[in-house]
Amino acid sequence: MTGSTAASFTADDYRARMERAARTAAEAGLAGLLVAPGPDLVWLTGYTPPAVTERLTLLVLAAGQDPVLVVPALEAPDALRAAGAPALTLRDWTDGKDPYAATAALLDPAGRFGVSDNAWALHLLALQRALPGSSWASLTDALPMLRAVKDAAELQLMAAAGAAADAAFEEIRDVPFAGRRESEVAADLDRLLRRHGHEQVDFTIVASGPNGADPHHEAGDRVIGHGDMVVLDFGGLKDGYGSDTSRTVHVGAPTDEERRVHDVVRAAQEAGFRAVRPGAACQDVDRAARAVIAEAGYGEYFIHRTGHGIGVTTHEPPYMIEGEERPLVPGMCFSVEPGIYLPGRFGVRIEDIVTVTEDGGRRLNGTTRELVIVE
Repeated sequence: MTGSTAASFTADDYRARMERAARTAAEAGLAGLLVAPGPDLVWLTGYTPPAVTERLTLLVLAAGQDPVLVVPALEAPDALRAAGAPALTLRDWTDGKDPYAATAALLDPAGRFGVSDNAWALHLLALQRALPGSSWASLTDALPMLRAVKDAAELQLMAAAGAAADAAFEEIRDVPFAGRRESEVAADLDRLLRRHGHEQVDFTIVASGPNGADPHHEAGDRVIGHGDMVVLDFGGLKDGYGSDTSRTVHVGAPTDEERRVHDVVRAAQEAGFRAVRPGAACQDVDRAARAVIAEAGYGEYFIHRTGHGIGVTTHEPPYMIEGEERPLVPGMCFSVEPGIYLPGRFGVRIEDIVTVTEDGGRRLNGTTRELVIVE
């Protein structure tokens, strides 16, 4: 993906994002933001460098100042083609020059700056040498909600990504499971996600039988058999925005216990969804889902948080976890994905992406949450 996250975003959209980011940074007591290539840079400017190299590329944002993108001269033409380029000043540098001195000249020498999490240590340490009186904080710590609240255009893209993942699930139900390796079904999921418009597939978990008790199982050579419960968890990026959904299917008729565990997880997922409303704390979603599982006697087998944010990356703040008291705000998007994992036996997980509305929540995944029987 190069250029922009989606053709629908204009220079004015990116200008508004950069202004809001700079203003939010100032309100948090920061002198500015330093944004390296990665999801934050794409979201703020629409620019993805043509290659990841050791040459410094850095967006400098500070309240009251025009945004400046420091780029290698050989990549300046690509940067100028980005959708957000008209909203910023380009400052290029040539090999043999010191890009850190040029960047330091843009910064308060005694300031505290937020730095995107994926900035290279090479660059950050060089800037620290150039600005020994400065200090630094990761964006996840300093501004965790920077990208959390989506606007109407972003929500449309999130909904389209969810619908594409749903379409992939509807088709994967019809492929053969029994007698095939997990990796083969995972390859089918990858192909289907791409067929339905994903330019990037981040994960295709296919966890059968006892492998289902590992929430992040990597699809492997295990041959799926009749009687297996199979956890499917898959997603990626479509037009720059994320999908992530989980459904648990069964090969042939399930046992009463398998059906009961699935029913508990389904009820927990419903309870977590029902807890979504503006002003509720993130931890309330986790508590609602976890209470259902604990009451059914499976509390010790729910071993992860209930959800994570999603947007231009498939995992980002906010997180639905005990201790996170941050309030839900309309436009936030996150997963609700409780599970039960019985070691050596099987696992069940059900996941939807949910967005907060003015009066509750809306699912961005619409496939059945009933236990699906496959062959």
